[in-house]
Amino acid sequence: MHAYAANVYTSVIEELNRGKQRKFIAVEQEFFRLWWSRVATDTQKHQVHQLLKEGRLEFIIGGQVMHDEAVTQIDDQILQLTEGHGFLYETFGVRPQFSWHVDPFGASAATPTLFALAGFNAHLISRIDYDQKEDMQKAKKLQFVWRGSPSLAESQEIFTHVMDQYSYCTPSYIPFSNKSGFFWNGFAVFPNPPEDGVYPNMSVPVTDTNLNLYAQTMVANIKQRAAWFRTQDVLWPWGCDKQFFNSSVQFTNMDPLLAYINNHSEEFGVTVEYATVGDYFRAIHDRDVTWSIRNQQDFLPYSSEPFQSWTGFYTSRSSLKGIARRASSLLYAGESMFTQYVRKNPRGPLAQPESLEQLQQLRWAVSEVQHHDGITGTESPKVRDMYMNNLMEGMLAVEKLMASIIIDIFWAEKKEEPQTTVFDRDSGSNEVTPCAVVYNPLAWTITTLVTVPVGSPGVTVLDEMGHAVPAQIQNSTEFPSTYDLYILATIKGLSFRRYYIKATSKFEEVHQESTSIARVFQFGRKSAKSSHPSGKRLFPVANKCYSILMDQDTNLMHSITERESNETVQVTQQFLEYKVNADLEHGPISDNYLFTPNGSAVLASDVVRLEIVTGKLVTEIRQYFYRNFTVKDYTYVAYSRIYNIPEGYDGKLLCHRIEQEYRVGPLELNREAVLRTSTDLNSLQFLYTDNNGYQIQRRTYKSYTNNTVARNYYPMVQTAFIEDNKTRLVLLSERSHGVSSQGNGQIEVMLHRRLWNNFKWDLNYNLTLNDTSVVRPTFWLLLGPKSVITALYQMSRMALEHRPVVIFGQLSVNSQISPGYVQKDAPALPPNLHLQILSIPGWRYSSNHTEHLQNLQKGHRKEGGPDLNRVLLRICHLYEVGEDPDLSQPAAVNLKSLLQSMGTVAVVEERSLTGTWDVKDLNRWRWKTSQREGQRLKGFRRSSRTALGNSTFILHPKEIKTFFIYFQEP
Repeated sequence: MHAYAANVYTSVIEELNRGKQRKFIAVEQEFFRLWWSRVATDTQKHQVHQLLKEGRLEFIIGGQVMHDEAVTQIDDQILQLTEGHGFLYETFGVRPQFSWHVDPFGASAATPTLFALAGFNAHLISRIDYDQKEDMQKAKKLQFVWRGSPSLAESQEIFTHVMDQYSYCTPSYIPFSNKSGFFWNGFAVFPNPPEDGVYPNMSVPVTDTNLNLYAQTMVANIKQRAAWFRTQDVLWPWGCDKQFFNSSVQFTNMDPLLAYINNHSEEFGVTVEYATVGDYFRAIHDRDVTWSIRNQQDFLPYSSEPFQSWTGFYTSRSSLKGIARRASSLLYAGESMFTQYVRKNPRGPLAQPESLEQLQQLRWAVSEVQHHDGITGTESPKVRDMYMNNLMEGMLAVEKLMASIIIDIFWAEKKEEPQTTVFDRDSGSNEVTPCAVVYNPLAWTITTLVTVPVGSPGVTVLDEMGHAVPAQIQNSTEFPSTYDLYILATIKGLSFRRYYIKATSKFEEVHQESTSIARVFQFGRKSAKSSHPSGKRLFPVANKCYSILMDQDTNLMHSITERESNETVQVTQQFLEYKVNADLEHGPISDNYLFTPNGSAVLASDVVRLEIVTGKLVTEIRQYFYRNFTVKDYTYVAYSRIYNIPEGYDGKLLCHRIEQEYRVGPLELNREAVLRTSTDLNSLQFLYTDNNGYQIQRRTYKSYTNNTVARNYYPMVQTAFIEDNKTRLVLLSERSHGVSSQGNGQIEVMLHRRLWNNFKWDLNYNLTLNDTSVVRPTFWLLLGPKSVITALYQMSRMALEHRPVVIFGQLSVNSQISPGYVQKDAPALPPNLHLQILSIPGWRYSSNHTEHLQNLQKGHRKEGGPDLNRVLLRICHLYEVGEDPDLSQPAAVNLKSLLQSMGTVAVVEERSLTGTWDVKDLNRWRWKTSQREGQRLKGFRRSSRTALGNSTFILHPKEIKTFFIYFQEP
């Protein structure tokens, strides 16, 4: 902001007003909003309004950031887009209609669907495989209509433009000088601008002497690019990273150059004009061209050169990736808890703008980290620390809000307020607290095990009725002096339960039956390369769904049997490491972005120690991996848990998963650590991975001349699996990773990276990734017949993403819920629908577009605090067409019934994805394709067939529907 972004907006606004022909596009709203609120004068704000009205300033994308496409989860993409769109619409009445996704490292097939749902008319990308781009250029296939979702298909297709080989930067080579061209303001200097105004690498100014030479260079490049496209219109982006911070210098040189070319247009065969992205897309939309259709295949992974495969960032800074997703999950829970509180207690002490600000703080932090140099781990340590601090501060604010809500609900007579905290497993808290309030943020009833740290094994657990609750206590895996208390909890959707943790006497400890104390069985260190024949000395660890056979000779897993089908799959899991080069003189290197291994992965551990912890509810396999017999400390740990569900509980999801937590690091320098799961499934080396937790891509293993290992790595945001014709093995994750199948029946996940190299650019920006941290990722493993796993994995991945929030407090067993907040008629969706968001956005604009524009024109923006009456609701269908015979069917939801616990629904408005359009008014462009030749092209409109009455809606496979809900005043 200080050295660059603020100067862009200040100088560009000034320069646009000096020339009516000048235009400019702006993308990321975080920078613009900071400028708008902290820097811009009233005069500059008035000028922005006028420039938008004239179409000379255009907001593109309009999200808080240009989000990464490989490692971000779709709910977080929608959040950051909604945050930016809400600001732009409320402030200016504008709704972005085009994308500019020029810098993410590869392109996901979920993104075109996302932008189509947001009301966009065209999509623009740049970074795709260098060899694929070259082929598309030659064939003039850089533009197409992309049907990113196989289920939504034509209804959410979008015209897509791929930037040519010059990407989004102006070509800097000029043949008449050894200095760069077209970048007259030079490069921005951090942190303080130079006092003399002379920046590094300022281009040769345009003069009468070189004007013709500049024009010839520019025209030659335009004509070169024109040969790669099908219309006479060429998009020529002027700028690059950190440009236009001194735009007076830029425009002063651009103006005469453009004028000269136009004055000699007959000679050059070219005319040029300032334009926005919207101008360009309108021009080619008006052309009579029939466009090809691209299916749901994405553009991942991305390689920029033969040895530059951008697959390392799928795992870089794993701790940041984990915190970002935890923060998102906490925000999701806080939003729905606050919304219910306000609806049930509209005059409650927390139904205030200050409470909303606590949520908004985390919305901002979660939005900004979705940046393509944020959650990707491709920032310097200093910037990483900023992201981490903003996330942690935002989480603390939401934790305080949730704790305050619980206090207010249960302490109607507050003589002294108890201390409450949200439990975070990584925080190391070991205080015994009398009550744990457990909130389920999903709109389904869940049965799960909640883990609470306690200081003594002598405890029993009671529910709010005083009844004993099944529980188990065992030695903590994290803190030697504490114990892990597992509580079996069944919680309805968007509801909470209270569990009182009561210390017991020695007599009670012996005789009480509800809390079992686990037993530990120790197995000594064994060589993972045992000379004994494999499978001779096996013992089972089992629950009702799985029987896991462990090999006593190696202390490794041997096989897993899914008990209902009696299908057995040989399964072995081991940690391996890729070694990478650090010296450019010796070959290609790995860094924050790139993965360039020296060869195949090698075993990271020769020796494994094993513990089995058994109890009535939980059986835990603890494996400790050592480099050899002589070292004292282990390098890796794997904890695998299965659950035994008592009669009377619906434990289908809980029983059908093997929960695995790993402890990885600190790594040795220039090592990349993977967990390889090897099976006897005949997978033919096909791998399935998700695009942003929204849809699945089938990955075919490909051989390349160079860098084959790295180019067969893919991003795994939530889901990856392998299968044969009968059985599927699924891994679900709570953070993003790189994943690959380097052999038949194998799936390997990259868990951690620690690198250093001598590449000057990396050193200058501190992007060598010397990450000495210990990371603790979690996976859920599901295994069984394909039909069984298909029916379970969607709800399971959501249950992992949105685990219950545990809030500690001092509540007596007789605590009364405050009047008006009785939990009844809990929201419940069918298993194929997911509640993506239930929140109070706080926007003050009228949802009637004409009325909103009139208010803006009159300067009548709603004064005062945020609007707490409008509720934002978003629901998505989890399954694809034909994926499951039952769960792939359309599903109906009655919103009045769904939300009845919050009051009487008065008005339901169906909106675009980010809320800025009424779907009845959303009329997206259609583009002529071979399938529609000869048809009269009308815009896309949402079909009214999806609404049954004014509050019942049908969601078809993969549909996402967004609503504004207004309740009757009590």
